[in-house]
Amino acid sequence: MASTARLPLRDELFLLGHDDDTGQPHLHRHALAVGLAGAVLIDLFLAGRITITPHGGPVGEQRPRARSVHPVGDLITDSALTAVRSPSSPTLRAWLRDFPHDLYERTRAGLVAAGILRQTSRRRLGGLVRADTYLVADTKWPVIARARLRYLATGREQPDDHTAALAGLVAVLGLSPYLYLDHDTAALASRLRAVADQHYRPVQTITAAVDAALGDLVTATYR
Repeated sequence: MASTARLPLRDELFLLGHDDDTGQPHLHRHALAVGLAGAVLIDLFLAGRITITPHGGPVGEQRPRARSVHPVGDLITDSALTAVRSPSSPTLRAWLRDFPHDLYERTRAGLVAAGILRQTSRRRLGGLVRADTYLVADTKWPVIARARLRYLATGREQPDDHTAALAGLVAVLGLSPYLYLDHDTAALASRLRAVADQHYRPVQTITAAVDAALGDLVTATYR
């Protein structure tokens, strides 16, 4: 694919997590927020602003460590750096438990402010209840992200680090069916995971922690 401007990983994941036509999420908002939190950390790592230590040990027990104290100028990213630099030095498990709070709403608000999403309102129940819907204002953004993953899945293009990380998150969040490929969805998810696993170990570590955190959500639901 020709090179084009790219959104932060969290924004692309948010768009892929929703139906282009209806704006409805493909999965529970809390689950998507966990994925968004992982995406924020991955973007920080790929930008050289954090490291993940140690490399081994149980999933989720590693800790993000700041390599830079300078703000980026993005509210979500800068709040993430502040959290990473906190004296408590959260583990990935703790990070994915706490940072997702209102992250879904903050990510959506940022996309609205950037003109990528537009908010529409309608009245229900005889005008007593207002329902807000957020639709893609320019479909090129989810189309581009989806196309990169489709090219990756079909072997038409070698992935860069950003796209490989997106592939891993899409797989663990169960969003593979929404790439709209004529593939067995389980095999497609395995292909995306395999591609992601060929890239940076810390990105794999964060993605595995996201997967574990999603499992914790399911377990908590049935308690």
